[in-house]
Amino acid sequence: MTSLACSFCRILPAVAASVVPLVSLSAPAEAVLPPVGNDRSRLVMLPEEAQITALPYIITPERRAMLNTIRFAEGTWKGGLDLGYRVMFGGGLMQSMDRHPNRVIYSSRYASAAAGAYQFMPFTWDLVKRSLGVRGFGPEVQDQGALFLIQRRKALGLTDQGVMTPLLAAKLAPEWASFPTLRGRSYYGQPVKRFTNLKGFYNLNLAQLRQIRDEKRASLSNETPEAVSDLPKAPVCTGPTILCGMP
Repeated sequence: MTSLACSFCRILPAVAASVVPLVSLSAPAEAVLPPVGNDRSRLVMLPEEAQITALPYIITPERRAMLNTIRFAEGTWKGGLDLGYRVMFGGGLMQSMDRHPNRVIYSSRYASAAAGAYQFMPFTWDLVKRSLGVRGFGPEVQDQGALFLIQRRKALGLTDQGVMTPLLAAKLAPEWASFPTLRGRSYYGQPVKRFTNLKGFYNLNLAQLRQIRDEKRASLSNETPEAVSDLPKAPVCTGPTILCGMP
């Protein structure tokens, strides 16, 4: 969950997905993406597709791998299914995704109002809404909010390099207590994922996402030039840099 939840943090239990053979011990089986039937192609965007979206942040394989790794660390991965976007603190599911539930949940000796795939606290989500002008609390909006927080921690440039490093994890540790600092501890003294586990998950995820990107690119290249050129162009972003998806 985000940094502003420091006194109310708790890692939700990660849910394992199907096991894939030949996965190294440092690459959890949970990193396997959902089957093709769940439309995996929408997980990443090509530059050609980015021309027709008004979203602040393009979802590249590198960015999606980081988003998925945050979900893994926060216990909302749920096998990569959209169900994870409905998770509230304590493991319950929100009934509606029209807005942040803003509901304090008591579980064991902890209490928190964190919700969503990235365990946004209400006041953190309010910051996202004011900054990005997004509406609702659906998966696409939550992804954009998490990328905003990554950029706010000055970690988007490192994310785009496609390498999970201890420094990158440490930059995100003040935002998500489940990420380790350079000393391998939670920034807030809460339960934390080991860096080797995060890196293993990230690397396997990234390899799959890059394959999906390459398959989409190959499919697009088979279309006629006229079909590609007829794609509508998105307006040029003239707002602040942080709203244009720049590092």
